[in-house]
Amino acid sequence: MPEKIPENIKHEIERLVSELNYHCYRYYVLDAPVISDEEYDRLYNKLKKLEDDYSFILPDSPTKRIGAPALDKFEKVRHTEPMLSLDNAFSYDDVIEFDKRLKRLLESSVRQAHDVEEDIEYTVEPKYDGLAIELSYKNGLLYKASTRGDGYEGEDVTPNIRTIKSVPLKIEGVKVPSEIDIRGEVYIDIEDFERLNMERGKNGEPLFANPRNAAAGSIRQLDSSITAARRLHLACYGIGTVNGIELKSQIELITWLEKARFPIPAVVKQVNGVDKVLEVIKEIEEKRNIFPFETDGAVIKVNDFNLQKSLGVKTREPRWAIAYKYPAHQGTTRIIEIIPSVGRTGVITPVAILEPVRIGGVTVSRSTLHNWDEINRKDIRIGDYVVVERAGEVIPHVVTVIKEKRTGKEKRFQIPEKCPVCGSKVAREEGEVAVRCIGLDCPAQVQERIRHFVSRQAMDIEGLGEKNVELLYSKGLIKHFADIYKLKKEDLLQLPRFAEKSAQNLIDAIEKSRHTTLSKFLYGLGIIHVGEYAARLLSANFERLEGIYHIKAEKVMEIKQIGDKIANSISAFFNDSENIRTIEKLKSLGLKITNPDFKEKNKGKMPLDGLTFVITGALPKSRKEVEDMIEGLGGHAASTVSKSTDYLIVGDEPGSKLNKARSLGVKTVTYDELLKILNPNV
Repeated sequence: MPEKIPENIKHEIERLVSELNYHCYRYYVLDAPVISDEEYDRLYNKLKKLEDDYSFILPDSPTKRIGAPALDKFEKVRHTEPMLSLDNAFSYDDVIEFDKRLKRLLESSVRQAHDVEEDIEYTVEPKYDGLAIELSYKNGLLYKASTRGDGYEGEDVTPNIRTIKSVPLKIEGVKVPSEIDIRGEVYIDIEDFERLNMERGKNGEPLFANPRNAAAGSIRQLDSSITAARRLHLACYGIGTVNGIELKSQIELITWLEKARFPIPAVVKQVNGVDKVLEVIKEIEEKRNIFPFETDGAVIKVNDFNLQKSLGVKTREPRWAIAYKYPAHQGTTRIIEIIPSVGRTGVITPVAILEPVRIGGVTVSRSTLHNWDEINRKDIRIGDYVVVERAGEVIPHVVTVIKEKRTGKEKRFQIPEKCPVCGSKVAREEGEVAVRCIGLDCPAQVQERIRHFVSRQAMDIEGLGEKNVELLYSKGLIKHFADIYKLKKEDLLQLPRFAEKSAQNLIDAIEKSRHTTLSKFLYGLGIIHVGEYAARLLSANFERLEGIYHIKAEKVMEIKQIGDKIANSISAFFNDSENIRTIEKLKSLGLKITNPDFKEKNKGKMPLDGLTFVITGALPKSRKEVEDMIEGLGGHAASTVSKSTDYLIVGDEPGSKLNKARSLGVKTVTYDELLKILNPNV
């Protein structure tokens, strides 16, 4: 590292940080980018290289958003000013009474002192259904972020909040206060919530009940990389402590926040009098169906900060604000039928066919039942009368069963034994929610299976990307794996996107893939829970593919690193006659499978053969280099500590993995001790 960083390098880093933060603001707050993703990535990588080369990182650098080590626990944070909750209004009469109450509290002398007319000035904005957060800045830099907690004490979630791209790491564009606490709501858009739940369902994880739970669960992750993987947003609407600037009203605060590049609520209206308040409440209610986020109400605040102080607070709520709650979008109807729907990854979801019912201006005739655990928990049956709600204003789901209306003719719906699309077996592992079709050729999931089969880590067929797979499937040229090896050049030349050279290149790539290894082929089959490492373990322990046909789970579990979940999945897959028939068809089309992994294993024991390692903290070499070294010597580099872990490699600033390893009695070694294990004579 140079003793002194050249001034031109400092200026370049400062320029890149400023430019990247501006483009982040344009993309994540204004939703109006002015450069492409590729150009942003180019600037980001240039900044990252300069920071690495010169060890010079500014506090507001976008590279600091992700990468903090996992925490053992959240530290408690005392709010300098309480973060109070809001009282609720459930009718227009409640709002009118709120206005009357404030007028009674504001005695004539107070009203005259603050030059208040007969009508009180309010602001109205949507009530976001998320997690309340406080962002604390000193001299314009974010140094702490905390949850509301009990209003007086929350939890420090700074590393997680830093991963949200719309959160400014530095206040710019306005007069910078010496310190300020910004209050807001972290939330997840409805579409992203649905995508997250779909992924969790496919992985057999419990579903989030609603977007608010998803946002809260994402922020309360000890590992900030999990938070970073979820598309969270922020809406800022309030302040706590502030020094160095003067803000006189709520609307002035919102204007300041917007100029300072903070994301603000989708609608903020300043109005005089309760009648105008009610008009804005109605306006926001009409927009509920087009908002990308979930809102269950509107927040009404006295605009003038001095009036807010005069009105004061009750025990836990301010007197100067109230939340109007919209009626739930619910309806009552009857379940005509329940059908199993197969997703693209084989997960089978029960769907209720309903007698059509109008809910929130939309006719609903279908409702997701999520999974069979949900059906059993709510005791949902065919023929039941149910209350249906449009959760997130979009996805209809059954809230409850009206059991008083049962006649005795209602029928339970059982988990299907075979896939309703292809007739293959279905599998549900112990302790998991998801029920899956395990058929290789299931039309409902074949495109995604094909994309996985041809990927670089599997059969490595260059030129068969997502768009070409979709094109070939839509034209009927590939319906399952085997069809790939039946493709002819003249077939491709009839299609858009293919010319003479591109068609020949794809045919050549397919021919090249006919010669593959057992581990690549096993990985390409897309067996549930079988990644690259498990595929290599299988190929190291079974010389020929046929040796895995009709295998029992107990036999697979003889391999030390494979547990019951993976073993059961492998056994179920290779005991399905349709799967074996498809594999044999591939072989008949010229697929040649060799197995160097088995030969290597039987040449002699490798230094780390059968040992599992996990890394925590910073090591002298990159994590990727160390993991490659471990696996190159026969070991397994895992990401999480478990009972089957043999060694935890501990670097600088270790995370929560260290405590977990100690609790499980897993051996810990330093990087130098690892090298001694590899080279005992050194």
